[in-house]
Amino acid sequence: MTRTPIEPSVPSAEVLEEIRNQTPLVHSITNTVTVELVANTILAVGATPAMVDIEGEAGPFARIASALHINIGTPSPEQRVAMTEAAHAAVDAGTPWVLDPVAVGVLPVRTALAQSLVELRPSIIRGNASEIIALAGLGGGGRGVDAADAVDEAQEAAYSLAVRTGGAVAVSGPVDLIVDAERTVRIAGGHSLLTRITGGGCALGGVMAACVAVHRDPWEAAAAASDIYGQAAEGAASVSAGPGEFRMRLLDSLAALWPAQLRVQEALV
Repeated sequence: MTRTPIEPSVPSAEVLEEIRNQTPLVHSITNTVTVELVANTILAVGATPAMVDIEGEAGPFARIASALHINIGTPSPEQRVAMTEAAHAAVDAGTPWVLDPVAVGVLPVRTALAQSLVELRPSIIRGNASEIIALAGLGGGGRGVDAADAVDEAQEAAYSLAVRTGGAVAVSGPVDLIVDAERTVRIAGGHSLLTRITGGGCALGGVMAACVAVHRDPWEAAAAASDIYGQAAEGAASVSAGPGEFRMRLLDSLAALWPAQLRVQEALV
């Protein structure tokens, strides 16, 4: 395994600066457990969230948003219709969009929904290793939202999904793996406290949507989001006594992070 500088192939500072300059509008249809954290994370990174998840409104709003974020964590019947409506509208309007297939493979309703959404070719798919393996049809999923597989075990599945969608796939874990049909990068960062709060991965999906809203290369946007979010999490953890304080500090750390402050770290490729 070789080590190469994360820049310029993953332009984290450039993407963060673009978000702060453009303030993109991120349309997020996410789960009811984490909706507030996701909205506040999108705000903290410098974008504007809109949690429009009603049938008849989701489609029209996806057409005017800068990016769409779909998280299938608590898919009520109305939300399932809204997600499908929004994804179709995003594809028709050329709006980039992110799919987070929460707990796919374990439960039948969300698995069928996620598979139908994959056919609409999301710009970025973000999930843990077990979710990505299950979405690719190569495994049965994890334990609810918890992964039962290591990140590297999902590399083949991630690549197959990237080829299928023409976009990027981000596998979250201690070292994130981001692939598309031609490129692969592993980004170390973040902190174990992200696994001690509800919505750590969901919020990352929102950050990826903000990044792809302003930087239309999905692989670069996903990798930059992983880097930005990971560095913010590290900063938050360094001044937190536990998960409760960390959750608050994560938002502060993201909001205080500016392009010039992002360190040029090394990426594992």
